[in-house]
Amino acid sequence: MIDIPQSFWLDEDQLKFPEIELALKEPNGLIAIGGDLSLNRLLEAYSRGIFPWYGKDEPILWYSPDPRMIITPNSFHLSKSLKKTINSSRFDVLVDTSFNNIIRQCQEAPRFGQSGTWIDDEMVKAYTNLYKEGYAHSYEVFENGELVGGLYGVALGGVFFGESMFSLVSNASKVAFAFLLQNSHYQLIDCQVENRHLESLGAYNIPRDLFMQQLKAFV
Repeated sequence: MIDIPQSFWLDEDQLKFPEIELALKEPNGLIAIGGDLSLNRLLEAYSRGIFPWYGKDEPILWYSPDPRMIITPNSFHLSKSLKKTINSSRFDVLVDTSFNNIIRQCQEAPRFGQSGTWIDDEMVKAYTNLYKEGYAHSYEVFENGELVGGLYGVALGGVFFGESMFSLVSNASKVAFAFLLQNSHYQLIDCQVENRHLESLGAYNIPRDLFMQQLKAFV
């Protein structure tokens, strides 16, 4: 059984999170439980390198894992095949025109090794609110006018916190990711936890304390 410190249980009336250094090693990065997904709490969390991640029938769980996977425009690896796909003009990429469709597709997309999704209706509502307030963004890939892939995340200053992506056809999410890296002002893309798909594009792990230093520098 996991021994949860009393300080991890969030007060509904206060936005304060425990200090990052208190995060558990197992499960990696668990730092708080409960609270809500209000706009102000989410902004406070992301500004401190914390994000919500929980499953069905669980309370809201907040994480700040160590190490942290990131990618930057300089580390991005654009393969010859992906470059060819982008240059073929097969896909059109738009930003913030179909946020609701993007998050719903991410919610419904099957995940390898997972029986469900962490994106419940409460999260959809919360991140849609972030979008309406200008803090969440979607990158949308269209083929012949049909939405076939994309991603969404939260942006603070020069940092984009990637949340989820999906593809209905091969390479669609990679095209969205490449567009994000090559056509935005973001200096740091937070990929949260290790992901081999993103690692193939140039994402890599760094210690949490180094991530926090970069976060403070770019937000």
